[in-house]
Amino acid sequence: MKTRQSPKTSPSHLSDAAYSFHAPMPLRTAIPLGLQHVLAMFVGNLTPILIITAACGLTGAEFAQLQVNLLQNAMLVAGLLTLVQLYAIGPIGGKVPIVMGTSSGFIGVFNSVAASMGGGMGTYGALLGASIIGGLFEGVLGLFLKPLRRFFPSVVTGTVVLSIGLSLISVGVSSFGGGNGAPDFGSMENLCLGLIVLVVILAFKHWGKGFFGSSSILVGIVVGYILAALMPLFLPTTGVTAEGVEYTKSWVLHWEKVAQAGWFAVPDLIPVDIAFDLRAILPVLIMFVVTAVETVGDISGVTEGGMGREATDSELSGGIICDGLGSSFAALFGVLPNTSFSQNVGLVTMTKVVNRFALATGAIFLVLCGLIPKLGALVSIMPQSVLGGAAVMMFSSIVVSGIQLITKEPLTPRNLSIVSVALGLGYGIGANLGVLQHAPQAIQLVFGGSGIVPAAFVAILLNILLPKDQPASPAVQQAQAAAEE
Repeated sequence: MKTRQSPKTSPSHLSDAAYSFHAPMPLRTAIPLGLQHVLAMFVGNLTPILIITAACGLTGAEFAQLQVNLLQNAMLVAGLLTLVQLYAIGPIGGKVPIVMGTSSGFIGVFNSVAASMGGGMGTYGALLGASIIGGLFEGVLGLFLKPLRRFFPSVVTGTVVLSIGLSLISVGVSSFGGGNGAPDFGSMENLCLGLIVLVVILAFKHWGKGFFGSSSILVGIVVGYILAALMPLFLPTTGVTAEGVEYTKSWVLHWEKVAQAGWFAVPDLIPVDIAFDLRAILPVLIMFVVTAVETVGDISGVTEGGMGREATDSELSGGIICDGLGSSFAALFGVLPNTSFSQNVGLVTMTKVVNRFALATGAIFLVLCGLIPKLGALVSIMPQSVLGGAAVMMFSSIVVSGIQLITKEPLTPRNLSIVSVALGLGYGIGANLGVLQHAPQAIQLVFGGSGIVPAAFVAILLNILLPKDQPASPAVQQAQAAAEE
């Protein structure tokens, strides 16, 4: 009888525990694996709040403290909800390696609602009220997922995952160049910094041993920080635009932001008065349906890409319930809806590290960032090009997971039609907003935000409408079997 050997856990070797969801793992190994998840999603978790508060006119010195409180709460909520998703509270949580964060999918709808309602604190409060109602609605959808599961075969969920990956690739490339809107976007400094990070990640992933191989994202980002800190010794930190305006280059690390941040701060509960307005509730409700479909895609992608299997009914149901009720919980802290983060799905599918405790250490770090502003400030000064060097590879791996899901079943003429039309018409329309400029505003709100929503809608619709494939005749089956031999 063979005795089971204890797994090696030295820093140079990563044990099999990293590739098992429930296995115990030493804290010294779990912390860096969890930290790279935080680095992958940190900026994306805060950006929606910055965009929507600006759309509501909550900017300037008058609202500076409110904005800081909201960003602090966003980190705290993301950490808490990630723990719920990992460990579950009753039916809430899928017990899957998913990281939660503030959704960017709602930005288009929230921007339109803010414009129609005139902005201000009242409008932001109405968005929070709509998030509470919409989150409860999504939670109910999650409870009844099992009878709805037949509408989400692997060809549909794979198409959604593929759309998620395609939509994120452009985001990763934008970060690679320094971030859209940066005066030095696409500069050689940004491109070289992002490229070096990418090369380091590839080197450690394929030549690194055990632990270092699976922590390649973290290693690449740390190298990016070090390079960005050294670059001012050799390169100018400022430039001048064509209009003669001086600017600070986007790769510069703003250490003063870390120095000014406090050591401890208590989050504010209900920092904005919550209101309930049908003008906000109706369009936001539709988006929560779409979010549920995206979550199905994310969970399917992470189980397929990280665990090599399809997601179970309970995992999908618990994950959607956590998305919904978590968004309602987030609104109580003034935070916009929280959903599964596709960036981290890409990280899991790339590294295959699915250990729950490792991801939980990242979630606890997020909670600490919400309580210790200095930690949050340290992560927030990461140059976009450093993040982009990691993102282009992570996001592309989501595309691969989508392809794996689609090809789990034979690519019959029916399945090929679903994927082709959903990507060509659905994703194509959503990714080119000008096509819908003359459509009713309701259609623009739902389908004009990204290619994910229309692609999911078309895939689900075609899966319902197209006739099922007829099983091959015995003679054809015998011929196929003979050909395979």
